[in-house]
Amino acid sequence: MVAPTTSPATATVPAPAPAATRRGRWIQHWDPEDRVFWADEGRRVARRNLVLSVFAEFLGFCVWALWSIVVPQLPAAGFAFTTDQLFWLIAVPSLVGATLRIPYTLAVPVFGGRTWTVVSASLLLVPTLALAWAVQRPDTSFGVMLAVAALAGFGGGNFASSMANISFFFPERSKGAALGWNAAGGNLGTAAVQLAVPLVIVGGTVTGAGVPLERAGLMFVPFIVLAAFLAWRFMDNLAAAKADPRSFVVAVREPHTWVISFLYIGTFGSFIGFSGAFPTLLAGQFPEVSLSLAFLGALVGSVTRPLGGMLADRVGGAVVTVACYAVMIAGAAGAVAALGRHSFPLFFGSFLLLFVATGVGNGSVYRMIPAAFRVAGAGRDAAATARAAAGCIGVAGAVGAFGGFLVPRGFAISTSATGSLVPALWVFVAAYVVMGAVTWAVYARRGSAMRAARV
Repeated sequence: MVAPTTSPATATVPAPAPAATRRGRWIQHWDPEDRVFWADEGRRVARRNLVLSVFAEFLGFCVWALWSIVVPQLPAAGFAFTTDQLFWLIAVPSLVGATLRIPYTLAVPVFGGRTWTVVSASLLLVPTLALAWAVQRPDTSFGVMLAVAALAGFGGGNFASSMANISFFFPERSKGAALGWNAAGGNLGTAAVQLAVPLVIVGGTVTGAGVPLERAGLMFVPFIVLAAFLAWRFMDNLAAAKADPRSFVVAVREPHTWVISFLYIGTFGSFIGFSGAFPTLLAGQFPEVSLSLAFLGALVGSVTRPLGGMLADRVGGAVVTVACYAVMIAGAAGAVAALGRHSFPLFFGSFLLLFVATGVGNGSVYRMIPAAFRVAGAGRDAAATARAAAGCIGVAGAVGAFGGFLVPRGFAISTSATGSLVPALWVFVAAYVVMGAVTWAVYARRGSAMRAARV
């Protein structure tokens, strides 16, 4: 406790209460907006929870993306799946992960952030051990393999619960930076798994059944156990964190929720979808190239996400988002040209350009949400507007993640129907043209209230 202060002009003001805890590491008092409380102990507690949350979320993204780097190795391991089936194995974790995002978000206030981090981290043992079992059996049916791949969707849900949990710990003035670090740290899991798994597999002993793919799952088991233990030992639950399902109800009634969700499919959905498909695309189109290069796409997409938010703060999220779609159009068109020439440097460079644009776009679209709802809600109740914006963040995050399913399925349909990736890439170009036009018309058109507010 800090000693109370008095002056002739003021009454005695007690210092803020400390963060009292009860059994199960529940913090009863939490007021990060109080600067004295924040400086005395709030910042330290919040940062500790942030670091551990990032670690658990990082592993969640690793598991979510695990099949993206395992699938290209399945033929060498003795599996005789068709190209369409291989793309299904890449796509279904994104479908499950997107579906789990809203219930995972609501789980944090119900069970507590610490408790749910322990549970959600421990659940990652299921997809990793199931993968280790399935890939050792080349006679495993496609249906069983698809069910095992679907379990990786647990990792996709972790992002939503981690973001929801951390948002309760930080004051409004620091929340954007904290959530940015949390998101970027998690997204890096996609790049890490695509870098590490090939190294671990190559280091194994080849058997009669092919490469030792079971190592791809087993390598994460000790880290998952460590993340669950650290969360149990050092994280905290906040009694003040309350579930507000009304925010989702309010958000789904707002047209801007669906417009922004549509735009987020183009940015985050493309990032997840291309991250998942990129190793398989490289293996199919340029088998002479090492798969270890695939991680660079997810890496540049992850590290450029904070840049999108910073640029949006300067010139407006809508302007940055339109520019991102323009760059994505150029990247997809470049990939088409590369396939026509069978040029690996052009193909790889075009996809890196796509990844950079999706990363920047992820940050800029998220930054648009509070600004757009503030303009649309002018003259209305401020609390209701804030609630709608909060709900939009959850809805857009879930809807956008479905792009991780649509992109691989687009490549699969294109390959099955024409034997080429080119039609799918032209469809993506058309989609980005539409998304860029919608962004400009709704949020960036000259003379509009949205443009004036630099949404």
